[in-house]
Amino acid sequence: METQMLRATMSKLQELGQLEVCNVEVDPKYELGAVLRYFNNQKPILFNNVKGYNMPVMGALYGNRQLYYDLMGVTPENRLYKFMDAIANPQPYKIVSNGPIKENIVTRNIDIQRMFPVPTSHEKDAGSFITAGMLIVKDSETGESHMAVRRFQVRGGNIINALVSGHSPRLRKQLEKCNAMNKPLECAVVLGYDATYLLASQISSTRYGLDKYAVDSALRGEPLELVKCYSVDLEVPAYAEMVLEGHIIPNRLEVEGPFGELMGYYGDVAPNPVMEVTTVMHRNNPIFQHAFPCREEHLANGLIREAEVFSSVKNLVDAKDVNITIGGGCRLHGIISIDKKKDGDGKTAIIGALASGYDIKHVVIVDTDIDIYDPSSVELALASRVQASEDLVTIPGALGSGLEASHVARGLTDKLGIDATKPLGEKSHLFELAEIPGFEGELDIEKYLPGVKK
Repeated sequence: METQMLRATMSKLQELGQLEVCNVEVDPKYELGAVLRYFNNQKPILFNNVKGYNMPVMGALYGNRQLYYDLMGVTPENRLYKFMDAIANPQPYKIVSNGPIKENIVTRNIDIQRMFPVPTSHEKDAGSFITAGMLIVKDSETGESHMAVRRFQVRGGNIINALVSGHSPRLRKQLEKCNAMNKPLECAVVLGYDATYLLASQISSTRYGLDKYAVDSALRGEPLELVKCYSVDLEVPAYAEMVLEGHIIPNRLEVEGPFGELMGYYGDVAPNPVMEVTTVMHRNNPIFQHAFPCREEHLANGLIREAEVFSSVKNLVDAKDVNITIGGGCRLHGIISIDKKKDGDGKTAIIGALASGYDIKHVVIVDTDIDIYDPSSVELALASRVQASEDLVTIPGALGSGLEASHVARGLTDKLGIDATKPLGEKSHLFELAEIPGFEGELDIEKYLPGVKK
């Protein structure tokens, strides 16, 4: 039985009772995305009847936090340490001679929109976009493979745009070198991967200087199995659904966008590199992977950021957990739980959190009796433990996220930290939360009211 990539994931989702199947015909333009959005991109759905195509679409695979933990085989309590351990101790991957991805190899008459049911998501989107595509390139200096989720606007025929933002300094530098030499950059786009592969892609190559394939192997507890591409010198997962091989054309840019992006706003419209697809490899009866913007790769990105923020804050105070919230785009807002031992721990935690990366805009520091995943619990801390004249830390005119609208509008971002921790000492008793002994946590309500769900 397969243990890696999309089909292994779908089998596990079925075991967990978490895979929905839609057999009603859906239009890939708007309608398919509307169904995914209805469930806030948190319910994995297999669309078996996509208008105009004989290929199913699998959407909303990795948008639910708890389901992501289940697919990764981690718990809320151990996931930070497991992620940090994989980054600190990458493991070898395995190159195999063949794999299902090579069951079909197409080198002629490539027309992306004709071959694949690439959805169009929003009214003002410039067209259809591959939103879950994992771009693979090889570092020209180290020979290491690097991967990251990119969006690709389908231009027509075998031409697609690859978004390369200012948040990708390593890739931009490599493209600049290729442009200077008028040399194409070999690349591949992978679709049909699993949660581990996605999570590994979200670590920063610039920060860690690691081969992400080796981090993937450490995360999954077994070597990631890779095969050589057919027409480019790259390696891709042996059990992926499809791979688009080709090259980024030197010194050729085409306007990309608009596209409904982070926080639901349309992103920048700008010239971006153009990829020419020269080979398509795919499995028999392939399944097209789609991520309705913008949840899945952002949740994975947030999970890695949680580990980074945790590490940064843990060096300063006794940090217990971090939630980089979905509502904050999985990058702009952080809720951090600490075991406060000294006056000043709350504000010290703020410093550590904001220093961990430029994307974070607002952080809230709370005590261990606050549930950082429950907005009502966090609001309780904000309402009853914060005095604005004493507990706010503001940093005006800092660098922020290029995906955040107010930062783009201003070019700078104000940072805010809120110390929502209790005072220590004789006044701490004023903030003791009332409890029902023996009945805190989850209550089996069906014991009392059969058939009633929470």
